[in-house]
Amino acid sequence: MSSSPSPTAVKAYLLDLQERIVQALAALDGQPFARDAWQRPEGGGGISRVIEEGNVFERGGVNFSHVQGAALPPSAAAGRPELGGRPWEAMGVSLVLHPRNPHAPTVHMNVRFFMTTAADGAPVWWFGGGMDLTPYYGYAEDARHFHQRCRAALEPFGAELHPRFKQWCDEYFYLKHRQEPRGVGGIFFDDFNAPGFEASFAMLRSVGDGFIDAYLPIAARRKDSAYGERERDFQAYRRGRYVEFNLVFDRGTLFGLQSGGRTEAILMSMPPVVKWRYNWAPEAGSPEAALYTDFLVHRDWLAA
Repeated sequence: MSSSPSPTAVKAYLLDLQERIVQALAALDGQPFARDAWQRPEGGGGISRVIEEGNVFERGGVNFSHVQGAALPPSAAAGRPELGGRPWEAMGVSLVLHPRNPHAPTVHMNVRFFMTTAADGAPVWWFGGGMDLTPYYGYAEDARHFHQRCRAALEPFGAELHPRFKQWCDEYFYLKHRQEPRGVGGIFFDDFNAPGFEASFAMLRSVGDGFIDAYLPIAARRKDSAYGERERDFQAYRRGRYVEFNLVFDRGTLFGLQSGGRTEAILMSMPPVVKWRYNWAPEAGSPEAALYTDFLVHRDWLAA
C-alpha cells in the first residue's frame, strides 16, 4: 500500500465492512436488510441497507456513501476555513440501530474518509469516526464491555488514543441545551492523519472491525428481556433526546443535508417511535431515575 492517500483502498474496505456488519446483524435479527442503491445528482452515490420492524431491530440502517462536490460545505470547512469552497470527496459507513426492546441500547458507529486539495493542489485528507452507546435502561456490564472493545481497537496504535478519543466522544455527544450526555459514550475522532496514510487507515479499520464485537453481544443479551408499556413509554421519551442531538448538533447530519445528500439515507438514524413531554422527571429511586444518576454521567467505565 502506498504511503500517499488511496481512496480506492478505503472504498473497497468500507464496502466490505458494510456487508460484514449487515450479515452479522441480519443473523441476529432473523430478517434481512433491504438494499437501496442511490445516486447523487451533484456527484457520487451510495448504498443504504435498512431494516424496519425486524425481530430485534425496530429500525436500523447501515449506510455506505461516496460523494463528491465542487465546493466544500460549511459544516466540513468549519475547522479548516482555508479549504472552504475547494473540490472534495467523502466516503464512509454510518450506522444507527434502534432495537425494539427497551433494555437493548441504541448504537451509532461511523468510519469515514475525507479528501480535498489545498490552494497549491496538494492533497489534503483525514479520517474520522467512532461509536457510542445509548441505553434506556442502564447495565454497567454492557457499558464496560462496550468501552473495553473500544479501547482494544485503539491500543495497537498508541496508549494515548483511547483516553483522548473517549473524552472527545463525551464532549461531542453532549446535549448542551439539556446539559446531558447522549448516552454512556464510546470513542470519537476527526481530522486524523498525523501518523500518515497507512497507519491512519489501519487505525480506522481496527475501529470499524471492532464494532461487531462491541455491540452484538450486548444486543444478544438484552433482546429477549421482559418489558411492558412503562418501559416502552420511557424508551420513546428518551429517544426524543436522540432526535434532538441528531438534528441540532450532529455534524454528519448537517454535512449530509448541506451537501445535497440523500435525505432518506441521512435521516434513517431517526427512531421510529418517539415522544416528548413537558418538564417530565422520573420518580426518585426508579430504574428510569437510575439512568440519569448512574449512566448519563461522564465516568471511567474501565476503572476497577
